[in-house]
Amino acid sequence: MKILYAMQATGNGHFSRAREIVPILQQYGNVDIAISGTQADVQLPFPIQHKKRGTSFIYGNRGQINWLNTLSKTRFLTLIRDIWQFPIQDYDVIFNDFEPVTAWACRQKNIPCIGLSHQGAFLSDRTPRPKQRHFSGELVLKNYAPVTSMYAFHFQRYDKFIRTPVIRSEIRQATITQGQHISVYLPAVDEKLLIQQFKKIKSVEWQIFSKRVKDVRVIDNITIQPINNENWIKSIATSLGVMMSAGFEGPAEALFLGKKLIVMPIIGQYEQLCNATALERMGVPVFRKIHHDFGELIKDWLYEQEPIQVHYPDETSQVVQSIFENEIGFSNAQIVL
Repeated sequence: MKILYAMQATGNGHFSRAREIVPILQQYGNVDIAISGTQADVQLPFPIQHKKRGTSFIYGNRGQINWLNTLSKTRFLTLIRDIWQFPIQDYDVIFNDFEPVTAWACRQKNIPCIGLSHQGAFLSDRTPRPKQRHFSGELVLKNYAPVTSMYAFHFQRYDKFIRTPVIRSEIRQATITQGQHISVYLPAVDEKLLIQQFKKIKSVEWQIFSKRVKDVRVIDNITIQPINNENWIKSIATSLGVMMSAGFEGPAEALFLGKKLIVMPIIGQYEQLCNATALERMGVPVFRKIHHDFGELIKDWLYEQEPIQVHYPDETSQVVQSIFENEIGFSNAQIVL
């Protein structure tokens, strides 16, 4: 059986999820990988057969999407050509993690496409949204990468087709301790702004991870370092708490590790506003921007907030098995050993 696993390369959650799902798919047949987008920092431990430009959100430096830069870097003619020319018919089964090129290639050639993503959870009206829904945001979530069937992931099981997060093995096996530092990943906020604020809070150490730096720098009680998968896992597993944007896999991993968490949704990214709403309902503090009383907000979080208790069992193999049985009629006895 020839299997295609396609994923979006905007953000790190898709790659983190793939590190767990792809080895399981390889038990069922030969797996090719397709990616599109340019904004992921996590590396994949297996070869990529198809790499397309696709589309990617470009961030500014104050917590927002730079829409002008995003549109200027999107090559629409290239995107259309890639959709029409993708050899989607060469595969027996196509899995899609919010990847538009292969999803639309399947739609164009009337080929089944199985969604396996976080964004798919927003096909359900039971999935949390902010009070004011964004028409354009809903349109993107539901039509950016259309599929014929969906198996989704979210912080809680809001609907019958939604499972709890895929937590990668490195996180499940990490040694958890409680140190005196806060792990920070806010890719849409300039480090200078963070340093200005964190210098005022000297009772803890701050470990900032950034895609904009190449070397480790230490400024007072603040360490700034480039994105590195191993270092990030070590940092959050031994942290006092985690501060990050309101993505999906990152906050889910912090919750799984039992860390106190605070999130800042990226301005203009509707999915993150939805994630922030879900986390807020669970009791996770959310801040929208860094303003004059930011220091007091962080101190309250540090000294008053308790970690949120979650239960995220390792269900990835069962999810994949149910897909093969229900969608393809492929039994567990046919797995390649």
